Amino acid sequence: MEAITIAIIAAVFVVAVLYSSVGHGGASGYLAVMAFLAVAPGVTRPTALILNVLVSTIALIQFSRRGHFSWRLFWPFAAASIPLAYIGGRIDLPTDVYKAVLGVVLLLTAIRLSLNIKTDGETKPPNLAAALALGAAIGLVSGLVGVGGGIFLTPVLLLMRWSEARVAAGVSALFILVNSAAGLAGAYEKAIQLPAYVLPWLAAAVVGGLIGSTLGAKKFDTLTLRRVLAMVLVVAGLKLIFV
Repeated sequence: MEAITIAIIAAVFVVAVLYSSVGHGGASGYLAVMAFLAVAPGVTRPTALILNVLVSTIALIQFSRRGHFSWRLFWPFAAASIPLAYIGGRIDLPTDVYKAVLGVVLLLTAIRLSLNIKTDGETKPPNLAAALALGAAIGLVSGLVGVGGGIFLTPVLLLMRWSEARVAAGVSALFILVNSAAGLAGAYEKAIQLPAYVLPWLAAAVVGGLIGSTLGAKKFDTLTLRRVLAMVLVVAGLKLIFV
């Protein structure tokens, strides 16, 4: 097996571990890896979304089985995001525009990963109109770029004191799952055919998702590691925007 292939598999595994530890699928991380390798957008978006579905499903199971989930919090965001993610998935952006939008998303993701946002005191349910509007906006961006949107939803839930950290992780996991599935449905009405070299990435993501979500649900602190990953995302984002 070539050294670069091993490096890709290892990178996907690390991304899955770190992201799933906070209830995320890792699409922005996978997209960053593929950006470094100059993989074609026609491959990057479906691959990232499929990896997202796998890892977010695992994270959802791990967090929800420990009681870290709220249907009441989840449904208004998802109700608006799912149709918009489907619409976004149907939009095929020009390559230059796609790279620029993805670069901005990666930079925003890096900021989120580098912060240790916590909630102190009591939480309150979100305003319905605000939840629907935010869900719609996140869903559209998710479908356009090929991410699940959890990287945007989680900090909003915490900063607005709508949830504590582990419930936010569980809610984000299902949010990512449904948005990723909707994005795939919008972009690919026929069967998706990925290159054979992607298959080991799927296996690495599953193993990494199992490890990361298990540790995350048990109060594993990954802040330092996430900040390292944030620096990688910054480089990848700048590369997409300016190169």
